[in-house]
This record gives sequence, C-alpha cells and structure tokens, in this order.
Amino acid sequence: MTRLNLVLVGIAILCALGVVTAQHKSRKLFVELQAEKTAAHQLDVEWGQLQLEQSTWAMHSRVERVAGQYLHMRVPPPSRVRIVQPAGDATP
Repeated sequence: MTRLNLVLVGIAILCALGVVTAQHKSRKLFVELQAEKTAAHQLDVEWGQLQLEQSTWAMHSRVERVAGQYLHMRVPPPSRVRIVQPAGDATP
C-alpha cells in the first residue's frame, strides 16, 4: 500500500510540474504574440504613411514644378508635337 501511495504521489508531482511548465510556455507565447501584434500594427501605420508620402511625391503639380525648376524641361509648342501610330495598328 505504501508503495502504491509513493507511486501516486510521484505521478501527482509530475503532473503538477507538467501543468506549471505548460502554463509558463503558454504565458511566454502569449507575450510573444502580443509583441508581434504590436509590431504588425506599427508596420500597418508605417505602410499608410508611406502610401501617403508616395501620393504626395507623385502629384502632377509637383512633378511639373520639379521638371521645370530643376530639370529645365518645358512643354513643347504644338507645332513640334507629332502623333505616331503604333506599328501594329492598321487604322488610317
């Protein structure tokens, strides 16, 4: 009887240690999950900011201003503009 009790106590201790280990791993994984969710949220915010910045840099008025001021480009006069048909297009 004493031997059976010792075996049962040993099994109970092992089960208790298993529960404690499982809870510790679970809490550790939960903390990692929260950190990853925070990082994902930060990346979403940064993505939105980058999209806004891209749309600002690509505005037609800004491109025209930069082309005129820094690259000294201008729109050609209508007499210098020629419309070229694509080679595969058979329309007159």
